[in-house]
Amino acid sequence: MNKKLLALDIDGTLTNSKKEITEATLSRLIEIQEMGHIVAIASGRPLPGIRRIAEQLMLDKFGGYVLAFNGGRIVNYKTGEVVYQANVDNEIAKLVYDYSRKMDIGMVTYEGDVVITGTRIDDYMTMEAGLNFMELRPVDNFREYIDFPLNKCLLTAEDEKAAKVEQELIEMFGDKVNIFRSEPFFVEIMPPSVHKATSLEILLKILGMDKSNLIACGDGYNDLTMIQYAGVGVAMANAQQIVKDNADYVTLSNDEDGLVPVIDRFIINKE
Repeated sequence: MNKKLLALDIDGTLTNSKKEITEATLSRLIEIQEMGHIVAIASGRPLPGIRRIAEQLMLDKFGGYVLAFNGGRIVNYKTGEVVYQANVDNEIAKLVYDYSRKMDIGMVTYEGDVVITGTRIDDYMTMEAGLNFMELRPVDNFREYIDFPLNKCLLTAEDEKAAKVEQELIEMFGDKVNIFRSEPFFVEIMPPSVHKATSLEILLKILGMDKSNLIACGDGYNDLTMIQYAGVGVAMANAQQIVKDNADYVTLSNDEDGLVPVIDRFIINKE
């Protein structure tokens, strides 16, 4: 068997519009893991927001992997071991916080199973916390509070303002952190040179596999690097246009079990 690593984004890819994994998709993913292939969840979510999905896919049984924080933390889900981790420089995070206050936009980071913020709470950060089954907690003296390792910071703003924020922060800190929008209203602040492609490259080395055996599926801006890097980069029909433009294969949407034909074609080898 030519073992494959299947890397999957969650929202808009693995789950449908109801944030559910359909039975057809789930059964295929269990089937290929039983065959000996490896499934990795590659998501911008923190680990608490991935656990329920990982357990549905039985990654603990089959030895799958979770790439949380857009690859800032790689976890062997069977053993619980953190096999790779990268952090945002705390001093840069404090400067980004100062900028967020000046721009009157939201900023959160993650402490264990809690989303913390030092800015006014908006609907976007409430959505982020709810989506990940995490408590959203405002903290006093946020600037001094964030003295622990930070895998990621997240800025929240309306679409047009977020686009401006993204460009201004790249000009200010682009060589010190990795800055990009994962959604039109989310600006991610990641450690430098950390994104889904770099973390998958690290995981392939750990597994002793080549990228020609990597199939990466996604729909959002933060999936672009892994889709460009993978042996087979797959965009969902509902993907951002730039993702589809850079994909090797465009499948059905996340509401049409788009992962099933990908698995059939590139892993099980049946049309």
